[in-house]
Amino acid sequence: MKILVVGNGAREHAIVHSLAAEPVTVGVTHELHAAPGNPGMGAQARLHAVDPDDGGAVATLATSLGADLVVVGPEAPLVAGVADAVRDAGIPVFGPSAEAARLEGSKAFAKEVMATANVPTAMAHVCTTLDEVAAALDAFGPPFVVKDDGLAAGKGVVVTSDRDAALEHARASLVARGDAGTVVVEEYLDGPEVSLFCLCDGSTVVPLVPAQDFKRVGDDDAGPNTGGMGAYTPLDWAPAGLVGEVVDRIAQPTVDEMARRGTPFSGVLYVGLALTSRGTRVVEFNVRFGDPEIQAVLARLRTPLSGVLLAAAQGGLAQLEPLTWTDDAVVNVVVASQGYPESPRKGDPITGIDAAAALDGVHVLHAGTAVDDGALVSAGGRVLSVVGRGDDLAAARAASYAGVALIDLPGSHHRTDIALKAERGEVAVP
Repeated sequence: MKILVVGNGAREHAIVHSLAAEPVTVGVTHELHAAPGNPGMGAQARLHAVDPDDGGAVATLATSLGADLVVVGPEAPLVAGVADAVRDAGIPVFGPSAEAARLEGSKAFAKEVMATANVPTAMAHVCTTLDEVAAALDAFGPPFVVKDDGLAAGKGVVVTSDRDAALEHARASLVARGDAGTVVVEEYLDGPEVSLFCLCDGSTVVPLVPAQDFKRVGDDDAGPNTGGMGAYTPLDWAPAGLVGEVVDRIAQPTVDEMARRGTPFSGVLYVGLALTSRGTRVVEFNVRFGDPEIQAVLARLRTPLSGVLLAAAQGGLAQLEPLTWTDDAVVNVVVASQGYPESPRKGDPITGIDAAAALDGVHVLHAGTAVDDGALVSAGGRVLSVVGRGDDLAAARAASYAGVALIDLPGSHHRTDIALKAERGEVAVP
């Protein structure tokens, strides 16, 4: 197939990496393209300098290529309607419409859908003034959870016991969006968090395997939230039957409700969960694969990804054979630039990627990279994902961190405890 992947991060590189591996697994060679892509993706796909948020430009490119499938990776193009433009051009596309993408584009809209569909989630107040925020904070008490209603690149949520800090985040979010400013204040959910990606074609839901990510910048969950500093799978500590419960109680009712509203959901519904003392609760919905979790999840997928994505795009998930997975463990460690997440430094040289990728069970995915005068340099906050595979979490962690140790990026930082508690058997569901 001719496949165009839209986006330029590690999520999109993970998709390209999986598609490029299919000649080895099933003997099928694809013609891969990426818009705009990144230097790492350029080794496996032809890159096109197209604005990923410009639906018309993406549709024109896909038409000129004769693409059989377009995969829209990031949330911003989906909310902007890029998938709609591609569908209007008559090309199968993996990704929801702009209307359906409101499940991520608006936290308030997602809460409304969940309420109608009887999906278990945190209690919440939707606030448009700082006085409303203050009242909601006092109603719930600490720890305080404040979410920007719109897209914020994974950094729009503050969880803190400091009421002033919670108010300041709410104030900044309201001011940034002007008259449209809205924030959601929620009750705090205890228990470990889980990410489950559910593929949808408007009616059928097919889950992937669950993963867990690490949002705080520092070890032991210290420091501010980030887009994600690492992830792992499988979750041996998760309750038996969790995936089935999420599909039956959360994903399928949500997809059914979206269809009832006339805005069928096709693509991936990212269900962020908290396994609380009162049961499974939705923390948030996203409408795209999560980064850094998908880098780990796709590394375990045996079923060819191209056929799965095409089935979702064409309404054929019900006819798909059950997905198959490897039994090994995968750990993804993110290497971030100096100053991330507050003020990431760009332009630093990156070396050692080839040496890391040469290790057994390791591959490296690009996120924030660029080529400057022939040299690979950092170009964003999260720069690389180093993915390690092993027979168990200990082996997967060892592989990933061995790869990280071979990479040199001046001033860079990474967490040293990705999957450590799970490896030690220290993750518990209340």
